[in-house]
Amino acid sequence: MTKTNTSRRAFLTGGFRGTASAAVVGSAWTAWVEEARSAPLALRPPGALSDERRFQAACIKCGECVQACPYDTLRLADVKDGAPVGTPFMSVRNVACEMCEDIPCVKRCPTGALDKDLSDIKQARMGLAVVDASSCLSMQGLRCEACHRACPLIDQALKLTYEHQTQTGKHAYFRPTVDPEVCTGCGQCEHACVTEIAAIRVLPLHVAKGKIGEHYRMRNHDTGAHPTPIQPADAPMNDRTEQPTLDYLNTEVEF
Repeated sequence: MTKTNTSRRAFLTGGFRGTASAAVVGSAWTAWVEEARSAPLALRPPGALSDERRFQAACIKCGECVQACPYDTLRLADVKDGAPVGTPFMSVRNVACEMCEDIPCVKRCPTGALDKDLSDIKQARMGLAVVDASSCLSMQGLRCEACHRACPLIDQALKLTYEHQTQTGKHAYFRPTVDPEVCTGCGQCEHACVTEIAAIRVLPLHVAKGKIGEHYRMRNHDTGAHPTPIQPADAPMNDRTEQPTLDYLNTEVEF
C-alpha cells in the first residue's frame, strides 16, 4: 500500500470519528437542554425546596423518597418523563399524593432536598391547582363536582361558589374556586377530574402564581385603609409630589 493511500485512509478514519464524536456530543447537549427546559414543570414531592435549582443541587437521585412512598405516587424520572433524569417527581393525573400525615418521603431524604422542617402535610406546597373554565363541566352548567369531592381539604383549598349564568339569564352553576393559600398541590382534584384531559390541573407554584410587585401599594381589604406610605409623612416633597394625584381610571375627569 502506498504512502498516499495510507494517509488518505487515516484522514477518512479521523473524519468519521470526528463526525461521530460531534453527533454524540450534540445528542447529549440536546438531551441536557430538553431536560433543563422540562425542569420548571416537574411536580416535586412534599417539602421539596421551592427553588428548583437548589432542589436539583441538593437531590442526589438516591430514590429513598420514592421507596418510602406507600402509594407509588413518586417516581424517578426517565428520559421520556419531562423531568431531569433520576429526580423524584409526581404525575398526579395517574397517581395523586395521598398526603400521609407522617410524610415518610421527607423523613427518608438524606440531604435536605426535602425540607425536614415540614411536619404538617397541610402546609406542603407541591403545586397549585388551576381550573380551565372552557372545559370544566361544572362551569358549563352540568353537575359534576368531582374535583370538589376529591379534595382532602374540601371547602378550604377547593370551594364551590354559586354563580349566575349570564348566557341564559335564568340558570346558575357552581364554579370550582381554589384558594392558593391553602391548596397543597396534592393532585387529588386532577386525578378525579372526569374530562378526557383534566380541566383542573396542578402546576408548580412559580408557574401557576403571578406576583404583584413590590412597587405597588395595595389597599388593605380588611380595613379599607391604605398601607403605610413609602415615605414618612413629614418627609420633604418635591414639586411633582406636591401636586394631587389624578385618578383618571376611577373618577370622571373633564379634560
